Amino acid sequence: MPHLPSLPSLALHRTNTTSSSRSSSSSSSSSSSSSSSSSEGTEDAEVQRLKPIAAFSLLAITTVLTGLTAEYLVDSIDGLTQTGTISREFVALILLPLVGNAAEHVTAVTVSVKNKLDLAITVAVGSSIQIALFVIPFLVLLGWIIGKPLSLFFDIYETVVVFVSILVVNYAIADGKTNWLEGLVLMIIYVLIALTTWFYPGTNPE
Repeated sequence: MPHLPSLPSLALHRTNTTSSSRSSSSSSSSSSSSSSSSSEGTEDAEVQRLKPIAAFSLLAITTVLTGLTAEYLVDSIDGLTQTGTISREFVALILLPLVGNAAEHVTAVTVSVKNKLDLAITVAVGSSIQIALFVIPFLVLLGWIIGKPLSLFFDIYETVVVFVSILVVNYAIADGKTNWLEGLVLMIIYVLIALTTWFYPGTNPE
């Protein structure tokens, strides 16, 4: 006569079977999550395309060429503004920053397309912070040393432009997230500043 298992042994056998199935499912889910995370990490990793020496050499050559072209550009401002069609204020506030920061604009747009908004904001806003806190005070001191005084005189219009720009940019990036409407508002304000600067007669600090 065959031996039949008792009820407690059946319950124990079912418990062991359930626990083993749960452990196998958890191990499979953990392996799938680890594989997915590893695949995401592989997708996020950037591939090195240039060696450091080649990158620094290209950066140095680009900097030298930019300096030479900027020198020719600044020398041609007088001939451009003497016609009376374009004012010095429009050239200094709109044209020069637009042309001189073209590389930064392309970089900010490229990294934002890759969903790296923090880097895009750092590139866009960091340049303005660098100009305001380092370049302008350095130029004032350098002009004082070489005998060409450069004052930080801002009239009412320029002060309002700076204040509105800081206020709107702070509103756009304060919460750490943005949308298309905030970008559209920033672009419209830039167009308005460009239009008002085109018709702005300018003032003589003397």
